[in-house]
Amino acid sequence: MTPARTKLVKAGLALSLAGTLLLPTSALAADTTTDPVKAAAGYLAAQLKDGERMVTVFDGVEYPDYGLTTDVVLALDAAKVGQTAAAKATAFLSKPENVTEYVGDGKTSSYAGAHAKLALTLQAQGKNPASVGNRDLLTELIARRNDKGRFVDLGEDYSNTFTQSFGVMALHRAGKSGNEVVFLAGNQCKDGGFPLKLESGDGCESHVDSTGLAVQALLTAGKKDVAGKALNWLVSQQNANGGFTGGPAAPAINTNSTGLALGALRAGGRNAQADKAAALLTSWQQGCSAPAGQRGGIAYSAAGFDTANAARATAQGVPGLAGVNLATVSKDGASAGTPALDCAATPPSSAPETPVAPKPETIAAPPAKPSVPLADTGVHVGYLAMLGGLLLVGGAGAFWLARKPGSSS
Repeated sequence: MTPARTKLVKAGLALSLAGTLLLPTSALAADTTTDPVKAAAGYLAAQLKDGERMVTVFDGVEYPDYGLTTDVVLALDAAKVGQTAAAKATAFLSKPENVTEYVGDGKTSSYAGAHAKLALTLQAQGKNPASVGNRDLLTELIARRNDKGRFVDLGEDYSNTFTQSFGVMALHRAGKSGNEVVFLAGNQCKDGGFPLKLESGDGCESHVDSTGLAVQALLTAGKKDVAGKALNWLVSQQNANGGFTGGPAAPAINTNSTGLALGALRAGGRNAQADKAAALLTSWQQGCSAPAGQRGGIAYSAAGFDTANAARATAQGVPGLAGVNLATVSKDGASAGTPALDCAATPPSSAPETPVAPKPETIAAPPAKPSVPLADTGVHVGYLAMLGGLLLVGGAGAFWLARKPGSSS
């Protein structure tokens, strides 16, 4: 691993624990909207620096955040807007030097989570992941799959459940599924949830973010029984106000964990629980009384809107709010413009524009303690850890560990 990548990996790990610093930028809005999902997407498009990338600042140095950039593209696709911005961001991600920095050089480093998440983003954009930046992401991803079906990184290994889930999604979508689906299903904990750390054995500790992403992958791959048990566990972890936490390392009810859980609940037909989660997220959305640059964005938690984590929170909240499974999201039918919140009309939500403190009581026992620190939002381990490897993700500890999570993608 090069000194530059080592520094990025360390940066990703630090950010997974402390939060990611994002620099808001400006973008022109093509029109206005009162739809919460489209307003959130408009906010995200405005955060792309130079209209093409998200960035992270570490030690006074600005780095492209490839994982978060993919999150934004997927969110725009899910919201069915912002395709001018999404296309420009996808072109940035597809540059040979950026592909190599994100997924590894293929000789001394190769990150399965980054391969899978970038491939999924390209698929959503109607691009061919087998031919991008002079690389075949699908063949390289399959090369990272061992005999058991587990994806393992070359070089420093950041693989986890986010990695495995994104791998299942990308290969299934490409018609190249293998034993990675069986391996993912086999990592289910006894209580029905999924851990962040693969092959946990008797120490299997379910995590909301990992379970939310795994459910979406498993449903797409036809593993309905396994996904159903995971959905039952997710329902048991939902707080009375509809939100979810990310475990001891992210104890606050937060948008990232809630967004990932919401996507799984909606995909699995648990609509009553999904509606409650969606209502919480829209109650944290910034309305017309907020500064213009924050309108449409979703706060990470009830603590209030913070530009340091709002973009990642919003990006991971939008697909769930839109009712779109990350495994099947597509730009098809999306408009080119990036709408801004219409403050001349009714706000996108009748809920308070200032985050409301969550109720302390929960429907069931609190989430099991994760085996490794997770992100406050649902980041990927493979990713944040990869800020340098993934600079990616972005989640729960990584995707969306990247998300806050030092994640897999």
